[in-house]
Amino acid sequence: MEEARLLQLASQGDLGAFNELVLKYQNLVFSHAYGLLENYDAADDITQDAFILAFRKMYQFRGGSLRAWLLKIVTNLCYDEMRAWKRAPLQPLEPINEDGEINESPYWIKDPNLLPEESIEIRELRVGIERGLSTLPINFRIAVTLVDIQELSYEEAALIMGTSIGTLKSRLARGRLMLRNALMKIYRANGLTYEFTRREAAI
Repeated sequence: MEEARLLQLASQGDLGAFNELVLKYQNLVFSHAYGLLENYDAADDITQDAFILAFRKMYQFRGGSLRAWLLKIVTNLCYDEMRAWKRAPLQPLEPINEDGEINESPYWIKDPNLLPEESIEIRELRVGIERGLSTLPINFRIAVTLVDIQELSYEEAALIMGTSIGTLKSRLARGRLMLRNALMKIYRANGLTYEFTRREAAI
């Protein structure tokens, strides 16, 4: 069923139609929450809360990008969660699975079509990016995540962040520079050479 029809039914309270939308967007919502909170359990809770809130407020959706609307809800919930953390303890950079074990990389960044050596290289890069993003101030982290990782337009990202496009672009430029510097430090600390121009297309 087309998304527009699912949205129409969901806005009328059809839980089955909404569940189809959940299946379509749940990985996106979780990965965004995890990228901001760096905590598997918190991201999982935020994901559930986001869809519950979205279902309750579906009547407020006035068309446009459902993806951007959901990401705005998730971003706001993450802001609220971080405000609630008076002194957030250090969290592991790698997500924890249900057995309490550390995954080498989260499921949403794995690509089964890659050769083993390509998969390792991209996995190492993305783990580095996760660690680099964790060093950014939250507004810069969100800007980079929305535009460079979630691939939203400037207009959508600015709407989600509740700011002007000019401010978004400024945060994005500074965030990218800080991320690049953080990646260089991470690679140097591991005795590696970070070649930004060669690798950036794989992000």
